[in-house]
Amino acid sequence: MHDLIIVGAGPAGLSASIYASRYGIDHLIIGESMGGTIAWAHKVDNFPGLPGLTGGELAQKIADHAKSLGVEIKAKEVSKIEKTDGGFSLTTSDGESFETRAVIIATGTRRRELGVRGEKTFAGKGVSYCTTCDAPFFKGKIVAVVGGANAACSGVVHISDFAKQVFLLYRKSNLRAEKAWIDELKKKDNVEILYETNVSEIKGSDKVERIILDKDYNGKKELEVDGVFIEIGGVPAAALIKELRVECDEAGYVKTDEKMKTNIKGIFSAGDINSTNREFQQVVVACSEGAIASFSAYNFLKK
Repeated sequence: MHDLIIVGAGPAGLSASIYASRYGIDHLIIGESMGGTIAWAHKVDNFPGLPGLTGGELAQKIADHAKSLGVEIKAKEVSKIEKTDGGFSLTTSDGESFETRAVIIATGTRRRELGVRGEKTFAGKGVSYCTTCDAPFFKGKIVAVVGGANAACSGVVHISDFAKQVFLLYRKSNLRAEKAWIDELKKKDNVEILYETNVSEIKGSDKVERIILDKDYNGKKELEVDGVFIEIGGVPAAALIKELRVECDEAGYVKTDEKMKTNIKGIFSAGDINSTNREFQQVVVACSEGAIASFSAYNFLKK
């Protein structure tokens, strides 16, 4: 039996591991995706002391630090967590089981879908949720990016270096990304922003060919594009803990106190899955919450 299992290998989980190692806690990380969603960012320019890295580079540095302290990281998906007499039992999707006295949940968020007709049909056929991953496939083509926060605006900056033309579609009248991203975006001469505009359908034959808008653009509600990048944020990956009755807010984010404790003894939570900072999901915040969660787990285990 381990003293602690950290579920999730993003910045929160990896930072929790760094501190758990320093506290001498026997622990294990189980995470489906090394680095979490930050690994998809084409540029991270606000992490203290390490400006200008890609998300993948930053995630790798944090992971390398955690590994250097001796932690084992299993690249698996946890499918079930159950309460036991001695703590908790975790089962992975391939059937492997692990026992632990405490758990830190750091599963982050999954990409939010638009929920429009044609989205699922053309997923991987012109519909993408990762500009960093798929931008090079659209060199010289016309694409649409949906969203108005940091992920969308930074994604437009990145993909504009490949695409012939980029349309940024946002449902509100003002972008809500950081000023630095908006300023950089507006320097691009192949980017056009369509405010107060929504995608109502994605159409094509074998791949994306056009999108249907809810308002006219140049006298038509159809816009011919080769790809659609959906960058409208994430939803908490909290399905795993529902059976444990961990308390969540109305949007499904985990409720914790300032020590990252949940309402279930021995279960802690950190990072983007938390309700505490759901309006400010930043790598530096996830790292700090991971550190706090490990400190709390350490105190719990001492008792």
